[in-house]
Amino acid sequence: MTSRLKTSAGLRPFLAADTQLLAEIFRASVGELTSDDYSEAQQAAWIAAADDEDVFGARLDGALTLVAIIDGAPVGFAALKGADEIDMLYVHPAVVGQGIGAQLCEALEKLAAARGATKLAADASDTALGFFEHRGFVPQRRNTVPRNDEWLATTMVQKPLAAAQGSKP
Repeated sequence: MTSRLKTSAGLRPFLAADTQLLAEIFRASVGELTSDDYSEAQQAAWIAAADDEDVFGARLDGALTLVAIIDGAPVGFAALKGADEIDMLYVHPAVVGQGIGAQLCEALEKLAAARGATKLAADASDTALGFFEHRGFVPQRRNTVPRNDEWLATTMVQKPLAAAQGSKP
């Protein structure tokens, strides 16, 4: 049995030049990690969200998006929409289980608290639900999300946040 080492990635803000590579990470993550929970048609519909890279980049740019970097290369990203919603959190399949997703999620939790949020929510895929539950998120309701001609089952999860340091009660 092999064990995966926990890796610490550097985090930095999203840059427009990251769009193409982050779209590739998104495609690889969905394509390689979700096959136990979603059909090929559902995966293809989901992956199509990155077909128009200008729209994909605008989505990332419209949120507070962090990029995880190892050895100078992006390996994952996470986007905080508004003050209290994780819009996207994806890591390259090659680094799954190394703590990169947890590091990104923890950073978004801190940013959300600093923005005054008292809770953080995410629409978790069936594949990611265990990840979020392990981090203290609690399922709120099941959803079906339309993607092209397919419907994807997801679960809205939520986690209460501690007040940010220095904030008023």
